[in-house]
Amino acid sequence: MSISVFDLFKIGIGPSSSHTVGPMSAAADFAGALLDQQLTSSTQRVLVELYGSLSATGKGHGTDNAVIMGLMGDRPATIDPDCVNGRIAELRASQRLQLAPSQEIEFIWERDMLYLEENLPYHPNAMRLTAFDQTGAALYSNTYYSIGGGFVIDETAAQQETHLVPQVELPYDFNSAKQLLALCKEHGLSISELMMENEKVWRTEEQVREGLMDIWGAMKECIANGLHKEGVLPGGLNVRRRAMSLHKSLIRATRPNIISSTLSAMDWVNLYALAVNEENAGGGRMVTAPTNGAAGIIPAVLTYYMEFGTKPTEENVVDFLLAAAAIGVLCKKNASISGAEVGCQGEVGSACAMAAAGLCQVMGGTPAQVENAAEIGLEHNLGLTCDPVGGLVQVPCIERNAIAAMKAINATQMALRGDGDHFISLDKVIRTMRDTGKDMQDKYKETSRGGLAVNAIEC
Repeated sequence: MSISVFDLFKIGIGPSSSHTVGPMSAAADFAGALLDQQLTSSTQRVLVELYGSLSATGKGHGTDNAVIMGLMGDRPATIDPDCVNGRIAELRASQRLQLAPSQEIEFIWERDMLYLEENLPYHPNAMRLTAFDQTGAALYSNTYYSIGGGFVIDETAAQQETHLVPQVELPYDFNSAKQLLALCKEHGLSISELMMENEKVWRTEEQVREGLMDIWGAMKECIANGLHKEGVLPGGLNVRRRAMSLHKSLIRATRPNIISSTLSAMDWVNLYALAVNEENAGGGRMVTAPTNGAAGIIPAVLTYYMEFGTKPTEENVVDFLLAAAAIGVLCKKNASISGAEVGCQGEVGSACAMAAAGLCQVMGGTPAQVENAAEIGLEHNLGLTCDPVGGLVQVPCIERNAIAAMKAINATQMALRGDGDHFISLDKVIRTMRDTGKDMQDKYKETSRGGLAVNAIEC
């Protein structure tokens, strides 16, 4: 499996990479397949069947709306988030879906959008799309699995166990942190330098740098948008946005809550994370990092460094994201970044480890120290459940990102105080995350049927 930094960091919309970004992409792929097979003009109906976690929390995560937008040709990276609600309301009222510029079909929500409790065997995030002609005969059907971070595979790929992305020969391929460190030592490379050499298989170095700066620009824009919005987040929980008022409070503040310049900066870390995840919860534009549910951690830590670091540069942004991606690659290859598969340890835990690695890299850490920082960040998120209240990416998700951003910074500090030698390896922690996810009951894996999602309800 060859994973690029741009597979882990993708510009999309909220509130969920697995439940919004992935399903929208899958539906757009389905519509494209109909067009490629010249079936669009014969299609009179499309049936959407959501399974497992996509069914259990799909309404709160906007899965149903995302599928509709995908069928109408929109993609996560380019869709205008502000247009979604209006277009969905129009479709519900008219019961007409624009499948292609020249093909409008009837779409009756209660009939054509089904939420099924059964799980399909390959992955909890599953959906099946079927196109019918005017006689009711099936023209084309495909099943898609949204496996975390916006990654999507269809039934054929799942059955053949093909790679998530095209397999290519990398100059410094690695499947474990042990291999990564050995390659860095053998070739005298930092982790970010090694990742850059691998990325150059797909793109020129200039394109990699430009792409990463685009990602950074989207992260900064997401924070800025979150700082200038107030009110209540959608979904019915009446969770109020806090980033705007907190921002005003910090600007006015004459002294931190705790008398320490470092801890004062932490107020800003909290702010950045809250801003991103409130924007994500509101369905705004953001970056999967590596998922939407954990989207605030890496931007918060990187912004912390760029605002409070010593003479930060664009080169630091590139190095940070490349080193972070190396850890994301390991988590994706050897465990999972999907909350529906291994719980929130796979989302927030992976993002915390990635942020710690990125920060350690730009603060001058050796490859061994970077690996140690990632290990600390992930180890202390092991066992974290995914139990969103009301199926919404709000409680505890928003605050959880702020706390994990703090953990990432602390993990970096601890790693930099050492020499990189430590007791538990990152490989063992990733393996533990995988095993813990297998042992975790399904009600704690993004179904909203256990944990806070149940106990927060007032009877």
